[in-house]
Amino acid sequence: MSKSTLTDLKERRSIRSYKPGQLNDEELEAILEAGTYAPTGMGSQSPVMVVVRDPALVAQLEKLNAEVLKDPEAKPFHGASTVINVLVDKTKATPLQDGSLVMGNLMNAAHALGIGSCWINRAKEVFASKEGKALLEKWGLSGDYEGVGHCILGYPAEEPKAKPRKKGYIIKVK
Repeated sequence: MSKSTLTDLKERRSIRSYKPGQLNDEELEAILEAGTYAPTGMGSQSPVMVVVRDPALVAQLEKLNAEVLKDPEAKPFHGASTVINVLVDKTKATPLQDGSLVMGNLMNAAHALGIGSCWINRAKEVFASKEGKALLEKWGLSGDYEGVGHCILGYPAEEPKAKPRKKGYIIKVK
């Protein structure tokens, strides 16, 4: 029995502890496909998703992210086996919004499949760095691309529960 979309949206949490092991290709493809269906301003489809599964490259990206934190010992990817780097073309009308919606679709699709995910910030700084720009070039991305987020994925080693929703979250105006 599958859960409803509304239930998935209420139950999805950011996962910061992962079991060893790589996602299977079918799971990853389903998550990526969901990302391609995120709404974008004027239908521009401006985001690009760069999937990294190679442990050495995941470690390199994590190191770059930790450098932005100014904490070389940090492990901001929390042991996740896959990183989807969401990048956007800054010349489009709504790049931040477009990339954010892709990130949301990726995380919600992952949860629906029982996969853990977390939005890791600092992709903007990582891909603005000399080493980050070199990676973009290596990946064939030329142009004015900016990082929106790193979507880390893996099999969850924890099941965090939602905090109660704050008072005043919703204001209804008549």
